[in-house]
Amino acid sequence: MGEPSEMAVVPAGGREPAEPYLSRWGAQAEQCRWPLHAGVATIGRGPSADVVIDGDLQVSRLHSTLERVAGVWTIVDNGLSRNGTFVNDRRVAGRVQLHDRDEIRVGCTVLTFCAPSEVDGLHTLVSEPLPTSARLTPAQRTVLVALCRPYKDERPYATPSTNQQIADELSLSLDAVKTHLRSLFHKFGIDHLPQNQKRARLVEMAIQHGLVSTRNL
Repeated sequence: MGEPSEMAVVPAGGREPAEPYLSRWGAQAEQCRWPLHAGVATIGRGPSADVVIDGDLQVSRLHSTLERVAGVWTIVDNGLSRNGTFVNDRRVAGRVQLHDRDEIRVGCTVLTFCAPSEVDGLHTLVSEPLPTSARLTPAQRTVLVALCRPYKDERPYATPSTNQQIADELSLSLDAVKTHLRSLFHKFGIDHLPQNQKRARLVEMAIQHGLVSTRNL
């Protein structure tokens, strides 16, 4: 095991570090970050883990391990956890390569793997951190479509749906809607924008890149 990662709590919109890190959003919109300085980082509920997940009883004491292999970050779950590890809602079997903005779920906790310097040409670039529809979870895609609903048939003067409108349409709590939107802002690389610009920018990017069709809203 490498040196334990020191968690940092930063406000929403804080400066993006250059090195890879794990991110988790709190209930008060604060972002917890675990820098991945060493080549190995363990995730678990036990105090000896590098990334300690407190309060989630579905997380095993030693749940899974991140390893850097030949310069590429991977996650490994070789049956260490009781409830499994999931990357973008797919269960990890053995070793899975990680890419910028991938979501890691352990128990009920969602962590985001962030690699700002990733420029391998096959995946999202730092200059345009746009995920494909395959990298959005079903819940995130549903919230994104609901956010864009007022733009049906390219209606003029449309504005994004409010959190309450999305919650009512999808029968979700307001907290759940806010959590999904924070994840979408982060995946699309726009969480640094002022709060009053994020929603419109998210809609613009989703429609411009074909993730949401105004004809099918």
